Amino acid sequence: MQLRFVGCGDALGSGGRSNTCFHVTGKSVNFLIDCGASSLPALKRLEIARDDIDLILITHFHGDHFAGLPFLLLDAQFTRRTRPLVIAGPQGIETRLTQLMEALFEHSSKTKQRFDLSVVALTPEQSRSFGAVKVTPYPVVHGESGGPHLAYRIEAEGRVIAYSADTEWTETLIPTARDADLFIAEAYYYDKVVKNHLSLKTLEAHLPEINVKRLILTHMSDDMLGRLDELPYTAAEDGMVVIF
Repeated sequence: MQLRFVGCGDALGSGGRSNTCFHVTGKSVNFLIDCGASSLPALKRLEIARDDIDLILITHFHGDHFAGLPFLLLDAQFTRRTRPLVIAGPQGIETRLTQLMEALFEHSSKTKQRFDLSVVALTPEQSRSFGAVKVTPYPVVHGESGGPHLAYRIEAEGRVIAYSADTEWTETLIPTARDADLFIAEAYYYDKVVKNHLSLKTLEAHLPEINVKRLILTHMSDDMLGRLDELPYTAAEDGMVVIF
């Protein structure tokens, strides 16, 4: 199984990075975690076959994590996709997706798809299986807009991937990521503490409780990107591949 960082940037495109989108593939799985506005061109740049993707997990409804879906669905119409697709995310996702599609491509939400499209709302701390992928969402803290906000603990092919999504420190990150094979964690600032986002120093203080096997930092501001050479942790880059 492998994970590829299709995009690992923040909402402002710091460092010229694409919006959040991670692609996980294996013998029995093929799914995305988040689908930010720039995801379709990034997927095409990496020559990733979009029609083979079975599942898209959305953490919250901000554009850099969610707004790529109308483009991906429009692309699926033109490629004549027939494979079923599941889009899962926080409560309200069906209404939010309809609103987004109408805002970007009028009448597109009413278009009859050539493939079976299921939109599924996830309940925090209740596991849900999609084929060989087991997903447990945990609530996180990322302000008043774009919510509900979820972090994910994902089990597939004997491995555990955890993703903090965008959040300030909250205790739910401990069960999300404890003993995970890979924890992808936001590190927006180095040591500056702000509401709704996580700093590396805050995360670092809790790493002993989490005990992850591998940590990769993502969603970094210019403040963090300017320090990459001095960090003792792996920082994500667009196109980077992690092999399990």
